[in-house]
Amino acid sequence: MAPNVRKTEFSDAAMLGFNLSQASVADPKRLQNRHRSNLRDRFIKGGVEAVNDIELLELILFRAIPNRDIRLLCQLLLKQFGSFNNVLAAAPSDLRKIKGIGIAVINELKIIRAAAHKMAQLDVIERDVISSWDQLIVYCRSSMAHLKQEQFRALFLDSKNVLITDECLQTGIVNHVPVYPRQVAKRALECDATAVILVHNHPSGDPEPSQSDIDVTHEIIDALGALKIAVHDHLIIGAAGDISFKARGLI
Repeated sequence: MAPNVRKTEFSDAAMLGFNLSQASVADPKRLQNRHRSNLRDRFIKGGVEAVNDIELLELILFRAIPNRDIRLLCQLLLKQFGSFNNVLAAAPSDLRKIKGIGIAVINELKIIRAAAHKMAQLDVIERDVISSWDQLIVYCRSSMAHLKQEQFRALFLDSKNVLITDECLQTGIVNHVPVYPRQVAKRALECDATAVILVHNHPSGDPEPSQSDIDVTHEIIDALGALKIAVHDHLIIGAAGDISFKARGLI
């Protein structure tokens, strides 16, 4: 065996169409380039269904890390953060703790996440969000489902239930965010909103509402009701799913 060929390259060579004698003299750089080319071709022909999560991460990071094999790094990212979505949502400070991760990798991951959120946003903006409810849930999940801190957002709507603006009003600690009904009411008036959808996330992943969630929702309903501004719903978003207060009969 040539000294510059590692044992693991035999499996790579077999996958790429080399026989064992050819593998013994295969250039590792050539194997890597062939792997990347084959993976790109498979993705272009078959789409996301043709690749697994590790391979999809590879495709995202090829440009950020052009000159070395990144399969083990992608495996490590998925193991460390638990899922493909969690990798994209991971804080830059947490990503930097992984050996081999630099600013180029972080930028690629954040660009992909921002693009996904933008696509989801375009499905709800300037539309009747009540009649586009599934798209609204996708939009909320894309921005909040994998956050590590609790965040409280308000979607302010006009008289046709078209989204005026989506704003984060408070960010809290891991399992609590302070919410002030007067702040929601003040911002609704500034936006000239006639209705609001409340949304917050549970970083634990479990979307079940707490008694505090229920109480503050009714306080906001009372505050906005005095201004004749409706609260259509309160959504709780978690990695494990989502809960609608209206569907639960909580409002």
